Amino acid sequence: MVDVSVANYHESTDPMIEMRRVHRFFGKTKAVNDISFEVYRGQVFGFIGPNGAGKTTSMRILSTLELPSYGDAIVDGFSVINDPDLVRRRLGFMPDGFSMYPNMNCVEYLDFFARAYGLLGKDRMAALRRTLSFTGLDKIASKPITGLSKGMRQRLCLGRAMIHSPAVLILDEPANGLDPRARIELRQMIQQLAVEGTTILVSSHILTELAEMCDQVGIVERGQLLATGSVAEIQRRLQGSTWVQLVAIRQGEALEAWLAGKSNVSQIARNENKLSFQFDGGSEDQAELLKAIVNEDFLISEFAARQETLEDVFMKITTGAVQ
Repeated sequence: MVDVSVANYHESTDPMIEMRRVHRFFGKTKAVNDISFEVYRGQVFGFIGPNGAGKTTSMRILSTLELPSYGDAIVDGFSVINDPDLVRRRLGFMPDGFSMYPNMNCVEYLDFFARAYGLLGKDRMAALRRTLSFTGLDKIASKPITGLSKGMRQRLCLGRAMIHSPAVLILDEPANGLDPRARIELRQMIQQLAVEGTTILVSSHILTELAEMCDQVGIVERGQLLATGSVAEIQRRLQGSTWVQLVAIRQGEALEAWLAGKSNVSQIARNENKLSFQFDGGSEDQAELLKAIVNEDFLISEFAARQETLEDVFMKITTGAVQ
């Protein structure tokens, strides 16, 4: 596992989510195998991994829907084993799929869950108004839920999870099946909740979106946490390399041969006079490389460095193995 320390502005507070060496076995299958991490107030933590990696089982443990075989999970200071009722009051869970009760409209559906959480009188009405407004469902509050689009159903499920103003939200594949506009709007709502202080753990297969909204990510495969930290932190710890792309006026083949002789250059790819390669070095090293190229009388019209994306990091760390 790549051990990257959490560096953020939450250092003076206790974590809102803690996984403490959590294991969950189903027979011989180790669905969750010694996972530990922390998430702090107002952070968005992206949980990434292939199907069957243990993401949903970990989320179900945090949501008190599964008990760990070993270890413990803590939500806002309370154990999912010893204090499950207190955890449920502080947590909202948005599953990958959810059932709809027939013959209900949006406000009736949310009101049902507000009552289930013990909200009464003015507090319940205030929670309904706040949730309907935040999710944008106030315009269709009286619409039957069976007639909602996929995007509106996801908003309703988010509203159900946040109706009691939880300190922690667990979102399992919330953008699954949404069109681009619905995904963008959902991402904006998640970011706004984090700004307001909600701690969010979210899983998704859409890695570009997670990279845009997450403070930290955790990459899991075969029940094991392989790396945690920001994308940039994990990338630096893995190799510290950067993808460089350049365009030569001519002599692309000669430049490729020259670059191949550099110890800090690897994985060179060339398309005529356009070259890309992995470079092991920082900004000053890149400047020195460009200077050396020019001193060798190669004419360069473009030179750009690109940090590895979350998709690059994910592909580098994982192997595609399944249980």
